[in-house]
Amino acid sequence: MANIRDLRQRITSVGNIQKITRAMEMVATTKLRRFQEKAVASQPYAEELDRLVRGLSSGVVSDSDTKLNVADFFQVGDSSAPTGVLFIGSSRGLCGAYNTNVQRELEAGLETLSTDTKLFVVGKKAMNHASRMEHTVAAYFEDLDPEKMDFSEAVAVSKHMVSSFRSGDLSRVFMCGTRFKSMVRYEPYFEAFLPIEAPEGEAAAEPLLEPNGAELLDRLVPRYLETRVFYALLEAVTSEYASRRFAMKNATDAAGDMKKDLTRSYNRARQQKITSEITEIVSGAEAL
Repeated sequence: MANIRDLRQRITSVGNIQKITRAMEMVATTKLRRFQEKAVASQPYAEELDRLVRGLSSGVVSDSDTKLNVADFFQVGDSSAPTGVLFIGSSRGLCGAYNTNVQRELEAGLETLSTDTKLFVVGKKAMNHASRMEHTVAAYFEDLDPEKMDFSEAVAVSKHMVSSFRSGDLSRVFMCGTRFKSMVRYEPYFEAFLPIEAPEGEAAAEPLLEPNGAELLDRLVPRYLETRVFYALLEAVTSEYASRRFAMKNATDAAGDMKKDLTRSYNRARQQKITSEITEIVSGAEAL
């Protein structure tokens, strides 16, 4: 059994760690609520824009008489060209299985592709994984911090991938990140970004539009793609803090349990020492 001094030092160390993890849990909870509010507020706009662009595209793109400046956004590029993937991870650790899950999702998604791939990477942990797996990295947005980003930075990321797609350097583009569902649920995903896919099923009757559908799409598609990137980055950082809050809570609880076990061992060792000392005193007294 460990001596009393060692146990006392271990109890103090575990208590200090517990204080740190509890403080990190509180910070993560505060930031999570802030990003969650942004994500929830942005979701209706992102979903409605997605529905509008896909709905218009089903009728406008199929019309050969319609001149559409963004028509190439709805068509697969050169099949011999590589596939691009926007890979979104975190730049910090201590967030549980967040990075592991999105990395696993990336590898599973890449296995389904039949062409070479180029990654557009956000996050230091994501870049470390890409380097470790020897993936080709077309761009690493090292200065982009989703926690402090504004919409203009998402625009820059979107334009980087869009220009590569429109120039023929990429045949398709996918996104790999984490979708925020709730404070206790966040799921990794690997989904198509370009070309834009029309909704499945029969198209609804085309509404009367002013300006016409082609002109609307020319204006909406660039903003739609920029919004998708922005919302993906926002969901990623929200999921990261949800995972970090959960991980720090588990660490705090585990430290508490360890502290209880060590305290129990300390009390047992102290009791044994007291009993041993009493026994020695009684034995000495009897010898006299």
